[in-house]
Amino acid sequence: MPPKVWTVCELRTRGWMAIIIVQNRGKVAFRGEGPCFRFYPECYSNRSNTPKEEIVMKKLISRRQFLAAAGVAAAAGVLTACGGSSASTAASTSTSTAASAASSGETIKVGVMGPLTGNVSVYGQAVVNGATLYLKQVNEKGGINGKQLEIITEDEQGDATQAVTCFTKMVDEGITALVGDVTTAPTLAVAAESAEYNMPMVTASATAEAVTYDAETDTVNGNVFRTTFTDPFQGVKMADYAFEKLGYTKAAVIFKKGADYNEGLAENFVKEFEAKGGEVVDQESYSEGDVDFKTQLTSILGMNPEVVFCPNYYEEVGQILSQAESVGLTVPFLGGDGWDGLEGYATADQLKDSYFCANYAKGASPEFEEAYKAEYGEEYPNGFAPLGYDAATTVVYGLQAAEDAGLEAGTDEYKQAVIDAIAGGTITGLTGTFTFDEHHDPVKSTAILTYVDGKPELKEMF
Repeated sequence: MPPKVWTVCELRTRGWMAIIIVQNRGKVAFRGEGPCFRFYPECYSNRSNTPKEEIVMKKLISRRQFLAAAGVAAAAGVLTACGGSSASTAASTSTSTAASAASSGETIKVGVMGPLTGNVSVYGQAVVNGATLYLKQVNEKGGINGKQLEIITEDEQGDATQAVTCFTKMVDEGITALVGDVTTAPTLAVAAESAEYNMPMVTASATAEAVTYDAETDTVNGNVFRTTFTDPFQGVKMADYAFEKLGYTKAAVIFKKGADYNEGLAENFVKEFEAKGGEVVDQESYSEGDVDFKTQLTSILGMNPEVVFCPNYYEEVGQILSQAESVGLTVPFLGGDGWDGLEGYATADQLKDSYFCANYAKGASPEFEEAYKAEYGEEYPNGFAPLGYDAATTVVYGLQAAEDAGLEAGTDEYKQAVIDAIAGGTITGLTGTFTFDEHHDPVKSTAILTYVDGKPELKEMF
């Protein structure tokens, strides 16, 4: 009997979501949305491809479950691809491949991923470089119990679907833990996929609460940790700092709508500032791709705030500060860690009396900064590099515990030992000494930076 042939077609749509269609002998058998697919078994009439009925299952299922449900793994059939995306091997074989590859030889495979190209590559390159630097330093000191770390790096190009593809490729290559991802949407996608493998995963910089904790279901993503603070944490901290330390009582907010990072900081700033007794006199938003903010800034000007909270990324912040100056809005601005890298995009006058929170302040670790320059031929670009370094430090902390226990790399017991060690550990990193709370978020102080002659300097830890 010839093998059963299934065809998996992927069509990217709706940004990072994808529609997956599985066909059996030319007939659509299953359809789902990825990388965490909603599962739609469908019955088709003999005369057309019009569904006779559709059963929608609420549960989100993973790549492994989706392929298994489609019969791909069980049939051990031929998997072909169409629609511009290569197909992956069935996950049932991925798990065994990972275990055998990870345990072969005297190396421990660690995945490092981020956007090395694309619009957010400035963050991805910093994280990957920082993480790689630490892993290389571990190897130079003899590795973990004599085993060298084999670094497997992938560029997910800032795309969530591509990030899942990169992750599953790494799993097939036998990684035992992952440093990544970098920005929120790809990290959420990889976190969902990684749960199926219980893969230890530490993101350096994804700040959305849902990365580690689903508030709707009160569920912790057990295998996922982060070394940066969360969106809610940043919004609350900057509201506290504005009210308690700077003495402001009237604030306005301008943020990009439809973006988890921006909306998360803005929402929590407003809530905390008002809870402290302050008044938020205006909230203005703009859309992806907007370059003219004068209407929003003029509205803010008319409300006479003492300060403006601007939780956006540095390139847009530079444009906003320039246009604020042009409409006569000269009050101080505050921001989150997305401001890291703002120097060069705004003048010293525009940055006067402004503050933002960050995980790391330049000069906090001359040893790291010198090592980074020696390795890459340039100064560390932003605070994402030390966060990447700390994410790798966290992963190695867990790997050390698993190796000390004499477990076999890549096995379920090994991965769980890594996770348990991280969850209960104390990490000494560049961004401080920290533990993890019940949601796998770091417990540590925040660096408050201000600008002196247009350059960021540490004001205080808060």
